Amino acid sequence: MSRVSAVSFSHFLPSLLLLLAGLSAAYIKDLSVFFTSLFNVLPTLVLLLGGSYCAVYRRQRELFLMITVYIAYFLLDTQTDFYRDHGRVREDAAVVFHLCCLLLPLLFSIYALWQEKTHLFRDFVARGAVLLAIGSVALALEQSFPVAVLNWLAEIRWPVLHGAWMSLIQLSYPMFLIGFLTLAAQYWYQPRPLHAAQLVGLLGLFWMLPQTFILPFTLNIMCSQVMLMIAAGVAHEAYQMAFRDELTGLPGRRALNERMQRLGRNYVLAMSDVDHFKRFNDTHGHDVGDQVLRLVASKLSKVNGGGRAYRYGGEEFAVVFAGKTVEECLPHLEEIRVIIADYAIKLRNLDRPQDDHQGRQRRAGSGASSVSVTISIGVAERQAEQRTPEEVLKSADQALYAAKGAGRNCVVAAGQTRRGAVRESAAG
Repeated sequence: MSRVSAVSFSHFLPSLLLLLAGLSAAYIKDLSVFFTSLFNVLPTLVLLLGGSYCAVYRRQRELFLMITVYIAYFLLDTQTDFYRDHGRVREDAAVVFHLCCLLLPLLFSIYALWQEKTHLFRDFVARGAVLLAIGSVALALEQSFPVAVLNWLAEIRWPVLHGAWMSLIQLSYPMFLIGFLTLAAQYWYQPRPLHAAQLVGLLGLFWMLPQTFILPFTLNIMCSQVMLMIAAGVAHEAYQMAFRDELTGLPGRRALNERMQRLGRNYVLAMSDVDHFKRFNDTHGHDVGDQVLRLVASKLSKVNGGGRAYRYGGEEFAVVFAGKTVEECLPHLEEIRVIIADYAIKLRNLDRPQDDHQGRQRRAGSGASSVSVTISIGVAERQAEQRTPEEVLKSADQALYAAKGAGRNCVVAAGQTRRGAVRESAAG
């Protein structure tokens, strides 16, 4: 799977919805007593529930992300409460606010980029030590040298880059920019729902900080939303692990079982199998075998006619057509069979070249070879005497065996036979 194709809007959707909900709630001027009370306890409630969820599933990176956001919330909330109660800010408000604006994106980015380690206890201690060290330094500076620290933080170091719209200290802007770029690179190389949540969460924090003393409950709402984004990213990945096949990206066996319970009365099920896959795997190696499975999965995922492809297991795939007849589905399955059979997979020689130029020359010449794989497909339509989708799937499986017996590389509906062929070639 290419990195570009792996970028999925579905990774960002939950976090974007939470961000939009937070923005909408923050701009509501008149809040009822219920929502006022809710927003006061929401960050703590989200941390307890979301943090417990991450702790139970040993997701330490996400746990420390939530803790970092909550510490910033607690420090700033103390300042905003004083401001609302007395109509003025505390003497240390500027120092605390500026330190949060500088350290929040720093710590958030560190923990977002810090991958989980195998040894959980050591990983937990290391993360806690970083948080303790940075927090202790910040506390010491805030207590000992408030005026000097404030002047150092508020200094405009790059007048050319400073704009009138900037409402944060200048140092926080490059910190947010570096964090955003590194998190974007992390998502580019490892597209995961959690990495998408981290990106959107950093944007939410960037919007929140300038509004902390301006819009009521902005701090409570956005910190809660960012922590919810992290928890939602963990839940999204847990769902993918349970219902989506990691190698091919298709929905897996469990997702197929759930889908079959909601098919209704009229549907078609197809079972497909890569021809001679074991022999192909033994000949060319497991890496090429995995490449073949990803190729077949990518083609099956684009089947027309309303079909939805699933990885059934091993080299077997299932395709579900809801509300269709077998006559309507056969042309679309035949089209996919032909596309896969005509696709040539390029193979490299075992003696790999030492540089890219030599590799391009070999691939353009006789050093490169190609193979084509084929699939056999069995199709079954739900009949009146079949009470469950499992019975229809069994009929499709029997049709698949008939396709194998008919010569492979063909589509066979239940009760039919048709001969096909397997092709394998080397490009000269």
